[in-house]
Amino acid sequence: MDSLILLDYDTLRHIWWLLLGVLLIAFAVMDGADLGVAMLLPLVAKTDDERRVLYNVIGPVWEGNQVWLILAGGVVFAAWPLLYAMSFSGFYLAMMLLLVALILRPVAIKYRSKLTSVKWRQNWDITWCLTGVVAALVFGVAIGNVMLGVPFRFEHDTLRPIYEGSFFGLFMPFALLCGVLSVAMMALQGAVVLGWKTEGEIARLSKRWALISGSVVIALFLLGGFFIANSVTGYALDTSLLPAHEASNPLLAAKAVAVEKGAWMYNYGLAPMMWIAPALGVIGALLAMALVGRGGGLVAVVMSSISIAGVILTFGFSTYPFLLPSSLEPAASLTLFDASASHFTLWIMLLISAVFLPLIIAYTSWVYRVMRGKVTEDSVNDAPHAY
Repeated sequence: MDSLILLDYDTLRHIWWLLLGVLLIAFAVMDGADLGVAMLLPLVAKTDDERRVLYNVIGPVWEGNQVWLILAGGVVFAAWPLLYAMSFSGFYLAMMLLLVALILRPVAIKYRSKLTSVKWRQNWDITWCLTGVVAALVFGVAIGNVMLGVPFRFEHDTLRPIYEGSFFGLFMPFALLCGVLSVAMMALQGAVVLGWKTEGEIARLSKRWALISGSVVIALFLLGGFFIANSVTGYALDTSLLPAHEASNPLLAAKAVAVEKGAWMYNYGLAPMMWIAPALGVIGALLAMALVGRGGGLVAVVMSSISIAGVILTFGFSTYPFLLPSSLEPAASLTLFDASASHFTLWIMLLISAVFLPLIIAYTSWVYRVMRGKVTEDSVNDAPHAY
């Protein structure tokens, strides 16, 4: 069967690692705008008509934007089953908090306009805003915990994952810094989208909050980089000791994992081109801030999206080849070399993705093209099916 597969096992592992990163970036860019618009609601919309404008900015696209998160979850489940098993069991309560936020979001969007009661609409507005903040915070805290190391191990006989951490133990200072950075990134994305898609007072206030959130993004990103380089304990893997193209086993006897401060910076010394990622994170945010105040519109959205991509790529490049490092038993850390599905499974999934992923991209592009243009109070009031 392997003779029918044109790509070797480790190449497929790298392809799926890259695809997972692309899907996470797509979700952060697309659905991140929806989360950002939600959390900015009380800051840029004062009247009921203005709030309706915000709901209808994301109204045609928010459901489709969630597809990227579903795809990323599916990739983790099918391509990295050990990562799925460990992360979903270890982060169970955090995942439930995230799911509650993601479930309440569509409820708020759909139910908000069912009644004209001021109290009814205010309650759903508060709910919608909180879902954006909570979802963005949980995503960032999860990233922060991956960089700190997760307290898990495997039973050596059965490979049963055992998590020895707690829910509140996830909210350590560095993890919270990553969480607030995530909230600021989503707020920046939402602000530049509102600056592009709206007019008048909403657009003016959105541009102001783009400057504020962009400044926070840059400050926290640089501060996080300082901590990673100087105080956060990182992990390093000696890949020369690993047997090539072997079946996945997180407890390989040959796996040597070093744990020391600043280890997450090693890859940048080995491949200096990786410095492009953090540079994009900072430069993209700066350009988004500059353009949103000068009528940059769509270009500002592109720059903010590049900033998000740079931040996520920085995380990926720093932690490569780790997927989930273990603070309890570093040699049990999950890497892309020992946590993947089988060679044949990765190949079949790649063929399927080559067919359906372009269709999803084409459909999403078509929706955005059809729904292009400004969203105003008049356009919302004139549309019988508007939120």
